[in-house]
Amino acid sequence: MSTFRFQALKEASSRKPVAVEELDKKSLIFGSNVFNDKAMRQFLTGEAYQAVKSAVQHGTKIDRRLAEYIAMGMKEWALSKGVTHYTHWFQPLTGTTAEKHDAFFETSFDGSDPVEKFGGSQLVQQEPDASSFPNGGIRNTFEARGYTAWDPTSPAFIFGTTLCIPTVFISYTGEALDYKTPLLRALHAIDQAATDVARYFDKNVKKVTPTLGWEQEYFLVDSALAASRPDIMATGRTLLGHTSAKGQQLEDHYFGSIPTRVLNYMRDLENECMLLGIPVKTRHNEVAPNQFELAPIFEETNLAVDHNSLLMDVMQKVAERHFFKVLFHEKPFKGVNGSGKHNNWSLATDTGVNLLSPSKTPMSNLQFLTFFVNTIKAVYNNEELVRASIASASNDHRLGANEAPPAIISVFIGQQLTKVLEELEGVSKGKLSPEEKTDLKLNVVGKLPDVFLDNTDRNRTSPFAFTGNKFEFRAVGSSANCANSMTILNTIVAKQLKDFKLEVDNLIEEKEMKKDDAIFNVLREYIKQFKKILFEGDGYSEAWEKEAAKRGLSNHKTTPKALKAKVSKQALALFEEMNVMNHVEMEARYEIELEEYVKKIQIEGRVLGDIARNHVIPTAIRYQNTLIENVKGLKEIFGKDFEAIGKEQISLIKEISSHIAEMNAKVEEMTEERKKANEMDKIEKQAEAYCEKVKPYFDTIRYHSDKLELLVDNEIWTLTKYRELLFTR
Repeated sequence: MSTFRFQALKEASSRKPVAVEELDKKSLIFGSNVFNDKAMRQFLTGEAYQAVKSAVQHGTKIDRRLAEYIAMGMKEWALSKGVTHYTHWFQPLTGTTAEKHDAFFETSFDGSDPVEKFGGSQLVQQEPDASSFPNGGIRNTFEARGYTAWDPTSPAFIFGTTLCIPTVFISYTGEALDYKTPLLRALHAIDQAATDVARYFDKNVKKVTPTLGWEQEYFLVDSALAASRPDIMATGRTLLGHTSAKGQQLEDHYFGSIPTRVLNYMRDLENECMLLGIPVKTRHNEVAPNQFELAPIFEETNLAVDHNSLLMDVMQKVAERHFFKVLFHEKPFKGVNGSGKHNNWSLATDTGVNLLSPSKTPMSNLQFLTFFVNTIKAVYNNEELVRASIASASNDHRLGANEAPPAIISVFIGQQLTKVLEELEGVSKGKLSPEEKTDLKLNVVGKLPDVFLDNTDRNRTSPFAFTGNKFEFRAVGSSANCANSMTILNTIVAKQLKDFKLEVDNLIEEKEMKKDDAIFNVLREYIKQFKKILFEGDGYSEAWEKEAAKRGLSNHKTTPKALKAKVSKQALALFEEMNVMNHVEMEARYEIELEEYVKKIQIEGRVLGDIARNHVIPTAIRYQNTLIENVKGLKEIFGKDFEAIGKEQISLIKEISSHIAEMNAKVEEMTEERKKANEMDKIEKQAEAYCEKVKPYFDTIRYHSDKLELLVDNEIWTLTKYRELLFTR
């Protein structure tokens, strides 16, 4: 097997950069393979075009008659670009995308008169098997029916020779079985709630759109080297492997010159993104060796989520052309930084205003303060739910490590905004005096232009940080679907804004306060309530853990504990009230996410056991036998003096035996614990058992394997080493 490793190294080191041609200026090719406004104007009738635009802008339902015309135009556009098939493209709760391709081709009953056909019924709805996707018990195996339904707010696109139509995925009984459906409901909820509040300041506001700019971190490993590691191929990460002597400690990779092979991959990827309308803008080396990042321009949240899901699929396909494997796992390598997917979130009005951007006038800044304070209050009220939104087996490896935010949810806003909130907190209760109102506007609200954009510092240890004109949710994992965290964030902010308006209106009507006075009074009370979630210091420190505990903030370090917040009475009531998910959908997702956790740890445990017994232990024994033969030879030559002469070899034999014995014993114990966990009938108990009884063996087994890696002859070691995985470019 060691020959396989060296063959992979030879293959990887001899790679030449794959040539990439620039298609044209990005501005000219952007969206060429998207059924966007330009394409719709060309291929749709005026009535059909207006129907789609009305659906996108106002949520108007598209008439079936017009759906036929839209399908006809979409088909003609697709055929003009060489498309042969179409698919409903959706995001089931597997964490990946799903598609079933059908040809634009039909014949008559006798097989004659072949024709390219695609009608409104094929556009609007299809019927995949709902029992074959994760459903949390909503669908039994014999109850297969489920539906995908067209989402006109996310434009259809062409990938390869297939027309992809973004859709929602729901069960026969109407429950959401995907990430998109609850997200769309959450976006509708926050649009309504934020618009109502924004109209305090501008009566012309008719719509508020949440925006999202994700930052995708990832690792690239040569495909031959990845194939030589069973753990990477099966789990997306290395379960074993001693850290490389040189890692990221010299800090020479971050923002460094991009390796040529990687740069050509990035250029090729950007070409595909431009054609698909994904507005990628930034690319650079990340902190760890062979770790990189790309980021787009901000978009409407639903479209941004679709684009990120599509991007992750496209990245893998493009990587194959360049003989790379993309690793999205949050912690694929021990001892170097893991990968996140920072979600930069804000709110924009249809009048062109970013509601989280400080402005130059007191009234605009009162508007900013309103949405700023309400967002923090929403996070404070639901900090356990926010933590649950980023919980996964893979993200557990990253959260709380020395390069990622801790499992404690806190909010960073910077010193200047902290002072602003402190001054606002000092405003007297009740009606403001003219002097106080003037002083407040001049001294508090008037100060906000000074913190416009970059004047607030950044805190990379904070899971939820204000960064000038947006909040950056830094704790989202690199492999996650953004919809999970964005559904929860938009829902809790929508609920908070709804409650805020009720409180303000009550003060105006019952206490006869003026609008500004009422707003200031409510905001001031909120600041007093959520102060304990504000934290400006080092989130990686042990001191913060102790301080957070004193403040009463949760610190759920594992997924089974964190996910419980999703089915709390508070969460179930919240999502039902906001019409985002009912209790059946929430409980189903809770079960699905626990099942996913169990299965991932189960797979890792099985793979770890296989590698330990089929790779590591046999290799160690093989080297040990070489040492034994050496000692035998020394005995033949030197007689009774052989023990003194072969002291180091004998010591090495004993050390290897000790690690082999411990490793084998721990694999057996882990297997027994896994069997016990598998026999449990409740998924919560299973998840806890895998977390607390099975997973701890991983580190122990790894410890002995990594020690053996340092002891065994490099020439016979079968597993590609960290120095080879991280520094072969």
